[in-house]
Amino acid sequence: MPSTENSSSLLYSRDRFVDRHLGPSRSEVETMLERIGVPSLEALIDSTIPRSIRARRTLDLEPARTESEALAELHALSGQNQVFRSYLGLGYSGCVTPPVIRRNVLENPGWYTQYTPYQAEIAQGRLEALLNFQTMVSELTGLPIANASLLDEGTAAAEAMTLCKRVKEDKRDDSRVFFVSDDVHPQTIDVVRTRAEPLGIEVIVGDADKHDFRPPTFGILLQYPASDGCVRDLSGVCNRARENYALVVVATDLLALTILRPPAAFGADVAVGNSQRFGVPLGFGGPHAAFMATRAEHQRKLPGRLVGISRDVRGRPALRLALQTREQHIRRDRATSNICTAQVLLAVIAASYAVYHGPDGLKCIGERVHGMAAVLAEALQGLGAPIRHETFFDTIRVHPGGRGAGEVVRALRQKRINVREMPGGDLCIALDETVGLQDLRDLYEGFGGAALEFDPTLIAQKLRLTLPPVHRRQGTCLQQPVFQNHHTETELLRYLHRLESRDLALNTSMIPLGSCTMKLNATAEMEPVTDPGFADIHPFAPAEQTRGYRLLFERLERWLAEITGLAAVSLQPNAGSQGEYAGLLVIRAFHRSRGDSGRNLCMIPVSAHGTNPASAVLAGMEVLPVKCDPQGNIDVADLRAKADKNRQRLAALMVTYPSTHGVFEESIQEICEIVHHSGGQVYLDGANMNAMVGLCRPGDLGADVCHLNLHKTFCIPHGGGGPGMGPIGVAEHLAPFLPGHVLTKVGGERAIGAVAAAPWGSALILPISYAYIAMMGEEGLRRATEVAILSANYVAQRLDPHFPVLYRGRSGRVAHECIIDLRPISKASGIEVDDVAKRLMDYGFHSPTMSFPVPGTLMIEPTESESLAELDRFCDALIAIREEIREVEEGRADARVNVLTGAPHTMEDVISDRWDRPYSRERAAFPTAATRLHKFWPYVGRIDAVHGDRNLVCCWIPEFESHGV
Repeated sequence: MPSTENSSSLLYSRDRFVDRHLGPSRSEVETMLERIGVPSLEALIDSTIPRSIRARRTLDLEPARTESEALAELHALSGQNQVFRSYLGLGYSGCVTPPVIRRNVLENPGWYTQYTPYQAEIAQGRLEALLNFQTMVSELTGLPIANASLLDEGTAAAEAMTLCKRVKEDKRDDSRVFFVSDDVHPQTIDVVRTRAEPLGIEVIVGDADKHDFRPPTFGILLQYPASDGCVRDLSGVCNRARENYALVVVATDLLALTILRPPAAFGADVAVGNSQRFGVPLGFGGPHAAFMATRAEHQRKLPGRLVGISRDVRGRPALRLALQTREQHIRRDRATSNICTAQVLLAVIAASYAVYHGPDGLKCIGERVHGMAAVLAEALQGLGAPIRHETFFDTIRVHPGGRGAGEVVRALRQKRINVREMPGGDLCIALDETVGLQDLRDLYEGFGGAALEFDPTLIAQKLRLTLPPVHRRQGTCLQQPVFQNHHTETELLRYLHRLESRDLALNTSMIPLGSCTMKLNATAEMEPVTDPGFADIHPFAPAEQTRGYRLLFERLERWLAEITGLAAVSLQPNAGSQGEYAGLLVIRAFHRSRGDSGRNLCMIPVSAHGTNPASAVLAGMEVLPVKCDPQGNIDVADLRAKADKNRQRLAALMVTYPSTHGVFEESIQEICEIVHHSGGQVYLDGANMNAMVGLCRPGDLGADVCHLNLHKTFCIPHGGGGPGMGPIGVAEHLAPFLPGHVLTKVGGERAIGAVAAAPWGSALILPISYAYIAMMGEEGLRRATEVAILSANYVAQRLDPHFPVLYRGRSGRVAHECIIDLRPISKASGIEVDDVAKRLMDYGFHSPTMSFPVPGTLMIEPTESESLAELDRFCDALIAIREEIREVEEGRADARVNVLTGAPHTMEDVISDRWDRPYSRERAAFPTAATRLHKFWPYVGRIDAVHGDRNLVCCWIPEFESHGV
């Protein structure tokens, strides 16, 4: 029996998630507070966050669940979804995720906890996987350059529209009409229309064969195969577009392109689509990796990220992000797009699927799917149900004959099958890789046939399944060794492990990136992602089949509304940048509903994230910068003067809180009042909500809109640069304008158009944030925020004597992140911030955020999930690097060739017979005892980015094949 002194411990569950999420133990918290010099965590928070903005009550959330309770709750929700066989098409298909890929990529923290590959030397595995993706897309579409993925097919089509517009503007063509074929997926048309309207682009939807290019048209969008399955010869339309100086965008299907003629062959300038059916679960709409490929002359106008081949200091081939890397932070309102996000984890899965199957395997899958559709079409015609299109790939459009569409749909629902109803009483049936002979029999019976009369094998033997020559793909593709050598599970397993070992992820060490919140993505949060009840649901399945998802959405929206202090939430935006854009469109719609169409001015502090001005421009607004004072705060006098001067035009202020400088600005409520007094709305960028949850709420500060990065504060992992989610919360007067959707009832009564292809964005990853909030509860969420602020102040206190902390609040505290200033050190030593970043790799760390928001600085966010030992290990590394810099300053180390300028050091460098550096191999590779205990080796030396941009290569080439595979 336990003693009575410890009897209370009997009631303390060891399954409390908060104890597993928070890095510092209670005793470590006391140690950290003592070193900072404050008596308690409460005292630290009181001195950090102005009392005027502190929440007046605790959050109204349910008590924290244990891990097992939360998982049981989510399993019960997934059980309320009904997993039918959904042959609905619309760009979404059932598929098989090979178990070797599911276990070793999708469920592997070595892949899903990686950060965006800005530090390329420690991201070579992921960059190679993205190069596989780009090569796959380029080869299948026939276009020479493809990006590293986009958010979804609708977004990709809209981005292609603006690419076409920029190309034409460069040629002094001011035409403003974009034509969209009426057989494009309806959700894609919806997103394109949403994106076009604020830019003053007129979207005309109609029959492409009848479009006469009057008025002048800068671009056209076609679907191949069409949304209803028809495969048409589009060369005539493309030729007429070229004759009329219009660019052609083709939305297409990668699996279809394994047997169909590629878009480049009939005149496409841009190809877009979704790689979902290459092994990525349906997930009720996402996340999936969209793609864009184009002609070489348009490469500098591609949105998003692009992986290119360059070389390192030894001349070895090496990969890095090319051209547009973080262009939003450089070009701001002149950026090609506000989308700085890729869907990396999903692109890796799709590329790995192609590597696993190879060109022959992909073609076999494509031919089988096409064959199944042809057999079904022949059988249904035998029942008197005519097929509308002679040529198709996987989707047939059929008239159900005398039974009527409603009767067939009901009969198929009895068999747990969904098909798509079309205007005029037709049905569309889109088959996929998962279809077997029994599925064909069930479909046949649903149309009134007798199963005993249906012999698919006999029908297949009689059918001539070869496509007409005009539609048939000619030649070979994907002949690179990477697509030839990994077709057994053993080989793929080793290849994936080899790539993973070249990347630093959270399973190696902390990733202390300011503004990016790389914290624990707990296994319990991730488990529901592969639950079939969540993973295998089509985004347009009937509402009665998705009750579990809808309950999850309702609860999550309510929780996020409570956390933000706002009235309503939309879960549709599937990236932080999309959240920014959606929030501004809601503000724009509100003003226009009141007759204030002239309100098109958006004030943005110069310290803001670069996506802010880029999003404002895409939302049809003009950007007016607002100054910051020497302490990094918004210059209230400048803001007031500009708001007063533009009170008839002011639409919004975009403000990040806490500031990008890592400080709680005490004037935030005054700032909101100034904007409201001038008739504007306040958009609060919630990128830094990790410093606010449970302590203060955007709505209480005066914000009208707030977007949340669920992949930061709410634990959806970065996945190496995606997926993400960026839902928006809005005040009550803006709720009627929340995004709608053409195919699903969602959003407000006066909804703006869709901003994402699926009604709830990347729904499959929402259970991650649901689990996090459920397991933390109000007390845990608040404690996480307090510990995040504690950790940042602890790091600032330890580093300040060596690297001065640039910005602090009035009491000398920082928020959840701090900026250390290297500029005086660089001036004295010649050592640049980039040298420090590369040297940190030798110590086993990813660099903090470099030179943002201030050039020559490092922005550090330690998060609440790192233990005191790991915080000290990181601080010790930076302090040791400061001493290495001091050696240069004092002339004890060569100013040009030293341990910093030579970093990072690869294993190949260190074991080479040739060592020509004035410092030891041991000092280069093993600077601390911790690196002897566990050493992460950069795979390549410092990369020459300029060489790669001047010699742009974004697909596999023989030089890299011999090095990479």
